[in-house]
Amino acid sequence: MARRGAGTPLLLQLCLLLLLLLQPGGTLGCASVTVGSPVVPLGSAVTASCTIQRELCHGLEHGKVRISWMLDNKPVAGSQRQGPGGTEVSNLTLPRFNHTQARLWCCVEWNGTKQRVGMAEIRAGYPPAKPLNLSCILNLSDYGLTCQWEQGTDSHLPTSVVLKCSGKPHPLPEGPRARCSVCHRARAQAVTGCTPRGGHSHCTVPRRLLQLYRQMEIWVSATNALGTAESEHLCIDPMDVAKLDPPTLQSIQSIPFQTDCIALAWDAAWGTEHMELQCELRYRAPEDPAWALVTGITGRAGTAQRCGFLFGTQYHFQMRCRRSSASPLASWSEWSPGKSYTTHEKAPTGKLDAWWGAQPAGPGGRLEVQLRWKPPGQREANGRVLGYRVTLSPRRRGRDPPTICNTTHTQCSFSVPAGTRRVYLSAYNAAGEAAPTEVVLLERKGQPLAGLRAVPGGQRSLWVHWEAPLTPVIAYVLEWQQVTTEPGHCSECWQMERDGAATTALIQGGIEPFQQYNISLYPLYTEGTVGVPAHTAAYSQQKAPTHAPKLHLKRISKSEAELCWEPLPVEMQNGFITSYTIFWANSITDVASATVNPSLSSFVIRGLKPSTLYKVHIMASTAAGGTNGTSLTLVTTVLDDTEIQFLFLTLGLVFVVLMVLLICFQTNGRVKEQLWPSVPDPANSSLGKWVPAAVPQEPLQLLASREPGPAISTVTVLEGEPGKQPGKEHPALPAAPPALPRPYVRQEGPGEPVQYARVGGAGYRGQQRLLPEPAPRSYENLRGRGSGGGGAGDWGFLEEPPATFPLLQGLRIGGAEELYE
Repeated sequence: MARRGAGTPLLLQLCLLLLLLLQPGGTLGCASVTVGSPVVPLGSAVTASCTIQRELCHGLEHGKVRISWMLDNKPVAGSQRQGPGGTEVSNLTLPRFNHTQARLWCCVEWNGTKQRVGMAEIRAGYPPAKPLNLSCILNLSDYGLTCQWEQGTDSHLPTSVVLKCSGKPHPLPEGPRARCSVCHRARAQAVTGCTPRGGHSHCTVPRRLLQLYRQMEIWVSATNALGTAESEHLCIDPMDVAKLDPPTLQSIQSIPFQTDCIALAWDAAWGTEHMELQCELRYRAPEDPAWALVTGITGRAGTAQRCGFLFGTQYHFQMRCRRSSASPLASWSEWSPGKSYTTHEKAPTGKLDAWWGAQPAGPGGRLEVQLRWKPPGQREANGRVLGYRVTLSPRRRGRDPPTICNTTHTQCSFSVPAGTRRVYLSAYNAAGEAAPTEVVLLERKGQPLAGLRAVPGGQRSLWVHWEAPLTPVIAYVLEWQQVTTEPGHCSECWQMERDGAATTALIQGGIEPFQQYNISLYPLYTEGTVGVPAHTAAYSQQKAPTHAPKLHLKRISKSEAELCWEPLPVEMQNGFITSYTIFWANSITDVASATVNPSLSSFVIRGLKPSTLYKVHIMASTAAGGTNGTSLTLVTTVLDDTEIQFLFLTLGLVFVVLMVLLICFQTNGRVKEQLWPSVPDPANSSLGKWVPAAVPQEPLQLLASREPGPAISTVTVLEGEPGKQPGKEHPALPAAPPALPRPYVRQEGPGEPVQYARVGGAGYRGQQRLLPEPAPRSYENLRGRGSGGGGAGDWGFLEEPPATFPLLQGLRIGGAEELYE
């Protein structure tokens, strides 16, 4: 509430001051602003003063008045002093006023706020510029004089422009602009002829202000606050600048026949039949770059003749006129509607430029000739050429030679007898046939030219330069062919240079930018030979290739990668390939590059890291720029090819050695026995399953006091002969046939029993079959030794019981102690 109460007096004071200033006469009576000039030249000084009458400014009667200035919204500094009658005066000087229009405000400060109490508007600019190029035309339809001019530079100030004219009391002699001094000496009262509207630079003086067939003075006046400017004064007869309607072309014809002259009939426009006219005629052929102008045609109507026209050529004619008595400032009429006419033809003239190629046609003894020629020019053709004829001999009076080629084209292929050195070429039209051109089929065995080169002459042209040969030359033949992927031949891409001293030539026909051309130059020597051609290649304009080659991976290892690519088609090169650049980078942005000669189509990248991914691309470059190709991703290997081969070779060798050892172990039992001896396992013996073939089994109980041994469930007692000790026999008695042994078999199942041992009646012999392999030698049964040459045969007797037999060590049977004696 306290803050709101404090702001209320200030708001009331501001409202009171505003009401005082808005009172009728408040501002005018309180302050007055004066300037030296409200319109000043741009950049000049401006002075102003502001006077404050204290007694008329309510609320400022007792306070100190502080006066300030503002130019538009920018403060400017002035000086303040006390004037007479208790007034306060402030003076301001602006040394350079650079605004075309601005407002200068006088302000007073009241309670810290600037209040605008007075204002003056100032404009700046230049004096009006002089109007230029004043010209007038009299329109015969309404006889109004239309004048136009060029306005000068803008003055930045309001400017009034008027066209003034003044008539003369007596007719004056006709003359050009230089006679305007006569007009000045006899000037009558000037009147305003017309005022342009909308800022235009033309207006029309009405007929009532004109004096026809008399000299009048006409000028343009421009006025603004800083001055007045006038154009050059025209002294003209309005009829001299009358713009007539164009004449009419009636007929055109050739006269007399078989000449190059024509006769043209014309009529004057309506309304100008009584005037003496001065006319001009222009014409041109469709291929002519500019019009040909015929002047000096005078009269009211009639005919005009002109010579020098080409035969068999279409021309376009136009005509315009003006008063013959008019001054040089008089305007011509518009050109008449055009009229075309084709002159009559006559037989072609001149020689044809011809070029040839020849080669043997096979074993028939004939020569195959390819003849080419240039069509005659319009001046030599004398009309439309209907065709060309090639003969082996010239045409004689009253007899035509046989024709070997008759065509409408500019080339022909034919065969002639071997040894033919000349053929004759001629052109013909509807009026006749030209004199034949002799074509000599010279051999191409002369010296070639040196220093042949070609440079661009523009987007569609080439300049060819060469060094002049030492041998005199009568002419040169220049050939060019566009290089394409598909073979082709341009029969018109050649030209003949007749100047034997020339060392340059310009090719303009059939040249396209960004295409390669092979250029050949043949010298024609005066000695009657054709030189061997010199060759070069060129582009009229180059740019970056359309595409880059596509990369292919040819070989890769842990540190190298070989890349290859196909050369770009010549149509895609757009210039001579200066180099190929290979870029490669891994995943950690290590970028490297190498520049490759354009003649190569492969490159080996070295120094790569094993088992690393790389991105590779190629850039093809010409003199005008380069183009990047698509990226190729490749991964290097862990091992090189030689390392991989060595590893596989080592593994294969190890495998072969292992196989050889395994085969040896399987086939050689001795080696197996040395490495893995066969030791029987009594605990797993199957002795308990052995049974005799006929003797019943007698079960025995093992004594508990016996030594522990293999568990035997069944024991069969072998009985010897009564009264005979084992291993002993009476030497006096002859040996009796041994008793038949009883077989012992092993019965394991329902299958066939397996015989294991036989026991003789007078001794013991066992055949062991403990394991599938043969029993060890230390356990083979010993043959018995007889006490003489007894008849026991192969059967021996044990001198000792087989106590060491492994399977019997566990037998502890009563009554069998003799086994251990």
